[in-house]
Amino acid sequence: MLPVRLTADPLSVVGLLVAIIGGVCLGTLSGLVPGLHANTLALLLAAIAGNVPGPRLYVGAAMLAAGVTHTFLDVVPALALGVPDPAMAAGALPSHRLVIEGRGREALRLSALGSGGAVLLAVPLAVPVTAAMMRHYPLVSAHLTLVLVGIAALLVVTEGGLRRRIGAVLSLSASGALGLALLDAPVSSALPVADVLVPLFSGLFGAPVLLAAIEGDGVPPQADARVTTPPRAIALLATVGTLCGAAVGYLPGVSSAVAATLALGLTTGNGPRAFVVTTSGVNTATAVFALFALVAFGDPRTGVLVALDRAAVPLALPSLLAAVAVAGVAGALLVPTLGDRYLRTVGRLDPTWLSVSVLAGLVCLSAVFAGAVGVGAFGAATLVGHLPPRFGCRRATLMGVLLVPIAL
Repeated sequence: MLPVRLTADPLSVVGLLVAIIGGVCLGTLSGLVPGLHANTLALLLAAIAGNVPGPRLYVGAAMLAAGVTHTFLDVVPALALGVPDPAMAAGALPSHRLVIEGRGREALRLSALGSGGAVLLAVPLAVPVTAAMMRHYPLVSAHLTLVLVGIAALLVVTEGGLRRRIGAVLSLSASGALGLALLDAPVSSALPVADVLVPLFSGLFGAPVLLAAIEGDGVPPQADARVTTPPRAIALLATVGTLCGAAVGYLPGVSSAVAATLALGLTTGNGPRAFVVTTSGVNTATAVFALFALVAFGDPRTGVLVALDRAAVPLALPSLLAAVAVAGVAGALLVPTLGDRYLRTVGRLDPTWLSVSVLAGLVCLSAVFAGAVGVGAFGAATLVGHLPPRFGCRRATLMGVLLVPIAL
């Protein structure tokens, strides 16, 4: 089922390692850009991959390393600015709350532990899970709508109180309407690829937080980096995130954001630290499971793997897993190192100037990736994004933007 031919050629190993390191550097830069989706990065890479010199395997390893590294680093702007990558969007508000409480450095390390644990768990689990999915995939796919309806119902019923449940229903419905109207809308882009997810998620999850922060006090000084969550709890939460991430890798049309929503429903009531660990675990586990699914089914399920497929990258699993492993180690080290500096830098800036500047940047990103439709989508999504705080329900209910269109 899986190609496992290894090479002992030192020059080939060095070439592969150089490509992976280049991908890690690119993924680090993209992960630190507020609102930039890993799939958008991957499709941009696919558009230029044909012009990149070198063996296709090296190009593919660099692309995969960039995608994995991005899944580690994208938590940094989500924490510091409240502007998430789409896959981190469901847990953006709880993680940002830790920063407001002065526990941002701890949150960075929790995210690194969640993502790192997901890599360690996903690789050994991928083989038996892939074998099981090959047997049961038709049954799961046939009942995908019921699965998604169950996730939506879980989000509603786990809200405390009638007002919050009404807010959850409204948020799911309004965001779902946005998704139905815009996900398949024809959009123009100044780049080789268009992506309406950038304006939608930036408006739903980022803009409301930034607007609220305009009159705020900014990022407060951060306390020590000590992790207060017990190791056993972190391991359990990372496992939940990894298992939910498995669904993303094998089910068509289900993104890591949907799996993160499921994980959040399963860990509801466990506090913001649980949100950080589980959403980070989901985000990173997706890369591993989706890679195995591509080898087994021949069908790319994430943007990064679509890029690999378009670039005609040979599916040499050991080399590609090496890219995942190296990027995982690098990402786990970079998150606290760069994240601490990121938080300190943001903390020194005037909150009004910072919020307005990032909002302007998000509008520009919306225009670049989706043209005039993107700017309109950003405005509409910003209005819908104010529903959860108005009713006191979780922002995860805004994931109806994906749940509703996929279910229908």
